[in-house]
Amino acid sequence: MSFDRQSSAFSLVADIGGTNTRVAVADGGRLLVETVRRYRNVEHSSLEAVLRGFLKDAGGVDCAGACVAVAGPVSGCVAELTNVEWRIDTDTLADASGTETVALLNDLQAQGHALGRIMDTDLIEIIPAADHNPSDTRLVIGIGTGFNAAPVHFTNSGRLVMPSEAGHASFPARNEADLNLLRFLEETRGFPDVEEALSGRGLESVHAWLGREAGEPHRLTASDIIAGFESGSDPRAAEAMRTFARLLGTVAGNLALAHLPFGGIYLTGGVARAFAPHLGNLGFGEAFRSKGRFTDFMHRFGVTVVNDDFAALVGCAGHLAEIRSQKLD
Repeated sequence: MSFDRQSSAFSLVADIGGTNTRVAVADGGRLLVETVRRYRNVEHSSLEAVLRGFLKDAGGVDCAGACVAVAGPVSGCVAELTNVEWRIDTDTLADASGTETVALLNDLQAQGHALGRIMDTDLIEIIPAADHNPSDTRLVIGIGTGFNAAPVHFTNSGRLVMPSEAGHASFPARNEADLNLLRFLEETRGFPDVEEALSGRGLESVHAWLGREAGEPHRLTASDIIAGFESGSDPRAAEAMRTFARLLGTVAGNLALAHLPFGGIYLTGGVARAFAPHLGNLGFGEAFRSKGRFTDFMHRFGVTVVNDDFAALVGCAGHLAEIRSQKLD
């Protein structure tokens, strides 16, 4: 691994998903993309083993801080993972990285810290942004393996990204078809929360439900559904995509009213990126704004897709840079 080691502001950043962990070096608030390495979680006994292996490969870089984003809830100094039996806490992170300046973030919090640090070329506008102040609240919504949301507030003490588990709220139904989908999710997935409809597996469930409704049960992967829609070869895939986009618009609109993100809504995650070229034509905007007498009010919120797969790492780097700046002050 080759990079300029003259900086005194190097930090270690990591993004832990359910399957893979990505680790990189940041110089201040700038992610050094050339240092990004991916590790399969099942091949390592602990996060500590991953980080020590990375630092060894990096030539023993001296870190001034370390930050890890985790796809799961973070409580105090401990993060929980559902798919990996690793203990992740600040003491472990400090020991593995050799620094006392450490931070644990939920992965959506990391995405929130990335806003304003992502290149404009990696932002895809879905709904034009209204005029806003730089200090206005923003909202990050992650749609990928799971679903979650995090409001981003700008305070006199710095950026504050609030954690949540919004994907586990109850699935909202507005009509008879939605109720039928809700019952299908309850029957096949257990508790019908938002994530069971609005995620990669959620798209698969929507497609399977439509098949059963038509008397033609058939399951496809999310990637096959998207491919069938894009090629025009699968009418049911097109219907599943429209249903998914409508539901996403409804839920995103609900979250907008809950948090009032006049600074914009940012959709992140693999599913969001896959839908980005199509959301404008699939009814997302209409469903997003359909809020009765508040329909006109909804035009105040812009919606953008973040097309940067390293955004969580960028956010970790930015968060550490803020922590270091506050310590210097």
